[in-house]
Amino acid sequence: MQKQHPIVIIPTFNEAENIGSVIGQVLSLPLSFRVLVVDDSSPDGTGDLVEALKTEHPERIHLLRRAGKLGLGTAYILGFQYALEHGYELICEMDADMSHNPADLERIVAPVISGEADLAIGSRYVNGVRIINWPLSRLMLSYSAGMYTRAITGIRIQDVTAGFKCFHRRVLEAIDLNAVRSNGYSFQIELNFKAWKKGFTLVEVPIIFTERTEGRSKMSKAIVREAAWKVWELRIRSIFGRL
Repeated sequence: MQKQHPIVIIPTFNEAENIGSVIGQVLSLPLSFRVLVVDDSSPDGTGDLVEALKTEHPERIHLLRRAGKLGLGTAYILGFQYALEHGYELICEMDADMSHNPADLERIVAPVISGEADLAIGSRYVNGVRIINWPLSRLMLSYSAGMYTRAITGIRIQDVTAGFKCFHRRVLEAIDLNAVRSNGYSFQIELNFKAWKKGFTLVEVPIIFTERTEGRSKMSKAIVREAAWKVWELRIRSIFGRL
């Protein structure tokens, strides 16, 4: 039996400063969202904080603990599999660092609920640039990544690396999740590309993205390099029917 309450998957690693506020704001939304935290054994006790909150809201907060820092992509895959196995129809993803405003969740879910879209993306770049507290170099890197991805793959999405989304379960069921090997930015690109190539409808919902004020960014040069190579891999595999 499919569950009508949307579930939000939130991967964490050392997000003790933010996770309580994020969960509290998500639970306060009228649509009665569920939260699934996938914690990579955070040394700062993030998982323990979620466990304590879970005792107060056992039906709405769920926690998966992993043995170590295993990467963003695999955390989302585990979360997607959990959501599918437990019958959720609307499956969202967002960051734990308050860069994504939980209040935007309902606007992102709306096109999927209405049937306008199969995948809705909270976009920083549709109808203008909406980013607060990023240095110009970071902004140019992110914006250029979108141009680069669109030029190579042909996908018509402005914010190709966005991590604030709502999937209808049929999208994730159609993608072989076990074959997804990406992490970081390239994970988001790969999911978008595969959903688009399978004929699903993708829409972008404008949001304001605010750089984290607590904790440390997980951005690295390795993440950028992986994304740069991944778009070529996706294009080539698509040409040869190997997606």
